[in-house]
Amino acid sequence: MKTPQNQLKLEHKNLAKKLHRAVHEANNEYHIIEEGDRIMVCLSGGKDSYTMLDLLLYVKEHAQINFEIVAVNLDQKQPGFPAHILPAYLKNLGVEYKIITKDTYSIVMDKTPEGATMCSLCSRLRRGTLYSAADELGCNKLALGHHREDMIETLFLNMFFGGRLETMPPKYRTDSGKHVVIRPLAFCKEKDIEKYAELQNYPIIPCNLCGSQDGMQRQVIKQMLLDWDEKDPGRVDKIFKSMRNISPSHMLDTNLFDFEELESNIISDSLQAKQ
Repeated sequence: MKTPQNQLKLEHKNLAKKLHRAVHEANNEYHIIEEGDRIMVCLSGGKDSYTMLDLLLYVKEHAQINFEIVAVNLDQKQPGFPAHILPAYLKNLGVEYKIITKDTYSIVMDKTPEGATMCSLCSRLRRGTLYSAADELGCNKLALGHHREDMIETLFLNMFFGGRLETMPPKYRTDSGKHVVIRPLAFCKEKDIEKYAELQNYPIIPCNLCGSQDGMQRQVIKQMLLDWDEKDPGRVDKIFKSMRNISPSHMLDTNLFDFEELESNIISDSLQAKQ
């Protein structure tokens, strides 16, 4: 008979396998991690980035790929930020790491109008700092901890508020062309990450800047997806599947499909048939 403790260990083991498979599948499809990479793992202190670092260390140990990992945290000088937690955790883990201290908090608070969300400006400042750090550390890739639900939410945010079909890709090159950004958790479900982080007992550091703001549109989209999946289980899975199964000829973007050439081909085929 299984004891509660043994049952918990089994759940932990099965969940780890599930997450490992998801990272493996994403890597096989998008070549996220490649031979000789030096990857800067952006660690915020949240459940997603802790899990990402854990899974990448597993890949490093077990996969037939030689690559390096550098964990980097940006201390943005938010009031009350427990600056000791991540250095102690990373030192105990034995991973190469760097803590960058830059007061972007004051800039965000000064530049953001009252009542407006802070995420956009905060994100731009954070990314710029991390890109510079990647150069200094000799990293050719930056790993971000966005998961499957982040990508689905971003799709709907861009549709509803930006008028475009666009989401977070598993891998892309920045506009400068200098950096490649990867998302190893692209196929990982948020609920699995939440449970895994709980079982791992990570020393979670909450974000008291953007995380404290109510009514953000991403939260509205998140709740919409939760409601959909509750009423129709599997709907979110189907939405994610559709993001990997796109038919450009059945959309309306002339940059993706040459509708004019289609008509020319039809005429050409018709003339050839008559001959």
